[in-house]
Amino acid sequence: MSRKLLLCCLMIAAFAALGIIPAAAQDTFKIGMLLVGPKNDGGWSQANYEAGQYVAKNVPGVEFLEPLENINAGNPDITTEAAAKSLIDAGAKVVFMTTDDYADDTDKIATKYPDVTFIHTSGDHVYSGVAPKNVGNVMGQMEWGKMMAGCAAGLTTQSGSIGYVGPLVNAETRRLVSSAYLGAKYCYENYRGMSGADLKFDVVWIGFWFNIPGVTLDPTEVSTQLIDEGKDVLLSGIDTTEAITTADKSTKEGKKVWAIPYDLASACDIAPDVCLGVPYFNWGPAYKGIVEAVKGGTWTPSWDYNPPDWKDINNLDTSAVGFVQGSALSADNKKSLDDFIAKMATYATDPANKDTFWLWQGPLNYADGTVLAKDGEKLPMIAKPADGPSVWYLDQVLEGMGSKAKE
Repeated sequence: MSRKLLLCCLMIAAFAALGIIPAAAQDTFKIGMLLVGPKNDGGWSQANYEAGQYVAKNVPGVEFLEPLENINAGNPDITTEAAAKSLIDAGAKVVFMTTDDYADDTDKIATKYPDVTFIHTSGDHVYSGVAPKNVGNVMGQMEWGKMMAGCAAGLTTQSGSIGYVGPLVNAETRRLVSSAYLGAKYCYENYRGMSGADLKFDVVWIGFWFNIPGVTLDPTEVSTQLIDEGKDVLLSGIDTTEAITTADKSTKEGKKVWAIPYDLASACDIAPDVCLGVPYFNWGPAYKGIVEAVKGGTWTPSWDYNPPDWKDINNLDTSAVGFVQGSALSADNKKSLDDFIAKMATYATDPANKDTFWLWQGPLNYADGTVLAKDGEKLPMIAKPADGPSVWYLDQVLEGMGSKAKE
């Protein structure tokens, strides 16, 4: 061996001992992601995709594999398990399973790949104790964001009639639309001095997270129907943008309609003239923390229900949930919404209110009249169903709302 080659080998060994091998010589830590829709859907899937990019940018040595899109029951070309396996075969050490629909499949797949960490977004199997040891759950406390969205709608509506384009019906979607209703009713009453009993708030459920022709209701047709019924504010609970694009089209045709999209911080950009604001998920910080922990060998399974950063709900490095106010929200209504958010922050940061949501306190009834919370009773964010009702496991929407599902 030449002296030069020997010196080179000794230098590499020394760098390795110090942990300073150049990045190009190190193995990358690969992460993967399954998306229920396309990565550019303008909503849920795009928000998750951008979080993967955030992780790759902010955690040294991480490679974000190209996500697998449109992995859902309406896609016959690939199963959830086959999609996850392809990412694992490509070297993924962490796989983000980013829809409620993947809950059971995530557990099944995880048992076959015990050396891979699976993060099921929006699920609760860790909380309920049925998840394998290599599965974690993460969800943002979007109830706060939906209350903000509802407030903006209640402040703005001129007809006193608000429409909500809902996805499929489950506990998650019921609690989020009900949160929007509570926000709308509170702001309609307390900032405008109107009777909450006179406020109409109706949700139509299309049957899935986005349009599947021949399977779901068409969200464009649903949005149009709601407008034709006199709704002048549309809130979206689906992954895609039909509510705001339909509101924009109707406004350009002479009707004055506003909209509040969902999921993605930039969602107002598609039609700013009608956008009152958008409640959005900011998955990046949570995903970053998870990847750092797995990469560093410190990760343990947990059910993470992450709140907004009440110091700055739109801080993209710290807040799990945010609300971007839209240009269509009037100056006076911006002031009222700011006051509403400040009240929420005061409530949320008071230790006496730990693990509860503002406005989710009695008297509250289910839609069929069943008492959910007595006067003054605070409903817990989550509780085991055997221990009583909670916001997380909501069985019905609330009294005062109209609800129509795809038959």
